[in-house]
Amino acid sequence: MYEYKLIRSKRKSISLEISKNLDIIVRSPYGFPKSEIDRFVTSKNDWITKNLEKIKARTEKYPSQVSEDEVKSLIEKAKKILPDKVAYYSKLMNLYPTALKITSAKTRFGSCSGKDSICFSYLLMRYPDEAIDYVVVHELAHIKHKNHSKAFYALIEKYLPDYKEREKLLK
Repeated sequence: MYEYKLIRSKRKSISLEISKNLDIIVRSPYGFPKSEIDRFVTSKNDWITKNLEKIKARTEKYPSQVSEDEVKSLIEKAKKILPDKVAYYSKLMNLYPTALKITSAKTRFGSCSGKDSICFSYLLMRYPDEAIDYVVVHELAHIKHKNHSKAFYALIEKYLPDYKEREKLLK
């Protein structure tokens, strides 16, 4: 069984996650027996092993530390590529953002505000073109659907039938 960090709170269920620095974190309700928590973690051994390997592989491929030169290069690339991609897919989908911004977000590749302003992390430029297109279409779809409903994914699929494969490129 893996070692883990236990966080107890007023929650109703038990959950497990792996942090970016590969710590295994278990969240559990107060009073949940330690033996049950250990059993839960043991039952998730295969999942933990698989996801630890995924995170390690991603970290090797895309290190979290980015040099100043690489940051500048990625920002320049984002400013060059993303406006054209957004313009292309906006016209295709007939969905137009009110603004387009490049950010230094570390935990998400894109976002769409309630006022239909779209932001993209410059880190997205480290990924293949197919993945970038997916994030652009995903964020544009939020202009019409402010959620991740079936209708939202149907809209993405209309323009990117292979969106699930593209999404995997980001993981």
